[in-house]
Amino acid sequence: MELLAVITTVANDEQAATLAQRAVEARCAACVHQDTIMSTYHWQGAVQHEAEVRLTFKTTAAAYGALEALIRQHHPYELPAIYAVPVARASAAYAAWVAEQTQTPA
Repeated sequence: MELLAVITTVANDEQAATLAQRAVEARCAACVHQDTIMSTYHWQGAVQHEAEVRLTFKTTAAAYGALEALIRQHHPYELPAIYAVPVARASAAYAAWVAEQTQTPA
């Protein structure tokens, strides 16, 4: 089983809380961290500087497709950044918990 950290950003805490709640309820993610950050990026011909909220979804490779679909469906941005970073190492108990939480109940 491969663990992933899936990352995206949204404009505010309300949008972050909504995406996090939906992902955990749908069992696409075991946990979601939310951090306030500053982003600098090029968009529509100009450099932008915006406060954003970064979400880090704790999930598995098996649940990634469902999680990406959920994020795309509910994301407020025209072009959301959605990317996954493999977790090189994790404690066995934590990895088992993530796997358990991201399986659809029978």
